[in-house]
Amino acid sequence: MLELVNQFYECDNSECRLRFPGSEGHPKWNRCPACRSTTHLVATAPASHEIDARMRHGNRTRVEVILDNIRSAWNVGSIFRTADGIGITRLYLCGLTPTPTNSKVSKTALGAEKSLPWEKFNNGVLLARELKSKEYQLWALEGLPNAQLLFQDQLEIPLTTIVLVVGNEISGVDPGIIEMCDKVIAIPMLGTKQSYNVAVAFGIAASFLVYRQSFSQGSRNILPST
Repeated sequence: MLELVNQFYECDNSECRLRFPGSEGHPKWNRCPACRSTTHLVATAPASHEIDARMRHGNRTRVEVILDNIRSAWNVGSIFRTADGIGITRLYLCGLTPTPTNSKVSKTALGAEKSLPWEKFNNGVLLARELKSKEYQLWALEGLPNAQLLFQDQLEIPLTTIVLVVGNEISGVDPGIIEMCDKVIAIPMLGTKQSYNVAVAFGIAASFLVYRQSFSQGSRNILPST
């Protein structure tokens, strides 16, 4: 089998010397994208392969996600890709949240929208009420005064299905959903800004919940062997 490799090029112009990845033999990389001087191949590296089976863990966790009125299709696509990697079991796209039928979502998701189950709901409050009737735990990701901070030992993770609720980039989680939530969680902020990009915040919170839930079930294989 032909092994794929990644190539890295360097500009021949001593005043530029831009170093960048490219594709071997492709005319596009014969010229520097910054100054248009000639380039030369300086390094190669094996291309990424399917993750080793030892790094996969049996998905015993049950974390689902409500995306309520997320405006940015790019953020939604990024969340799809991250959710697939983390092991999220389902996404609910509510309100104005775009679906993978939007080309910007599918472009950023890089195929994750095909492997990760998702559903569209116009009204996030009605969906939250339905999930509560199934005895799911609703956890809102929102920086409210009563929010529990992630990464604290006293933050108990239930073994039942957790539904992480992520709200609008500006307005946050709908108050109607907040009223039904079992817990409100927030990410500690150490800098001058008081919030992360919504896709980044989702990745931090969801990774933590999946890891802690899996660990609570006795799994030690969620992290790769070393």
